Amino acid sequence: MFEHGTAGAVAPTRVVILGARGFVGAATERALVARGIPVRALGRGEVDLLAADAATRLAGALRPDDSLVVISARAPVKDVAMLGENVRMMEAVCRALSSTMPQHVVYVSSDAVYRDSAQPLSEESCAEPASLHGAMHLVREVMLKSTVTAPLAILRPTLIYGARDPHNGYGPNRFRRLAAAGKEIVLFGEGEERRDHVLVDDVADLILRALMHRSRGTLNAATGEVVSFRAIAEQIARLAAPPVAVRGSPRVGPMPHGGYRAFDPAGTRQAFPDFRYMRPSEGFARIGLRAD
Repeated sequence: MFEHGTAGAVAPTRVVILGARGFVGAATERALVARGIPVRALGRGEVDLLAADAATRLAGALRPDDSLVVISARAPVKDVAMLGENVRMMEAVCRALSSTMPQHVVYVSSDAVYRDSAQPLSEESCAEPASLHGAMHLVREVMLKSTVTAPLAILRPTLIYGARDPHNGYGPNRFRRLAAAGKEIVLFGEGEERRDHVLVDDVADLILRALMHRSRGTLNAATGEVVSFRAIAEQIARLAAPPVAVRGSPRVGPMPHGGYRAFDPAGTRQAFPDFRYMRPSEGFARIGLRAD
């Protein structure tokens, strides 16, 4: 459940973004700056969370009247060593917060914390991750809950896409790169998995709204619409001139999440009645094949 600490939208005094150089962090900074909200952007160059002095450096960058957005992570988690690094990073954050507690904390987690389900997931769904990536985020959520005494908002986005994504993971972002280069899009299997995809600008908007309302609790960031990877690939392929080919390939291993992962967006509607997610088909058309 997501609860607001203010009756209306109130701009925070200053927002510190931890992980500001990443995809979601940069989008969040743009959203805040556009609203005229002061931002202290911290990347690895300013605070390396795996360094011995990380907690001291972060505590020194924080003020009691700040709002802190924690996005920094080594992701996706591929092995136990990466899991351990991410836990150590959050340990440094928690030690810093024990020294200097800001007035509000927002943590960007992941829908990977949820157990697979044939029914649409909600904020009340069982958090029982089946992957190291999901386990990492759930452990970090618990670490923050045990440390933060200010209002704590946890945002759990599903698959994020957008024009400035630096990653090349399977899905819209890789499909866009292939189409822009005039190369065919090769699917896993026939691309029959159905997933929800959320635009990075919508994630940044939800973070902004949580900050403006000093919200606490958990909120999923998912449109409520599932679409197959083949349908995504075919739409993106048509954006190229000339359109590129889309073909399947032999699948190795089972489909992630059983090929289906849907969400009930009622929590978002309740928290922010005037907010509207960009439908995936609209989002893909909007960003096109541009890289910036």
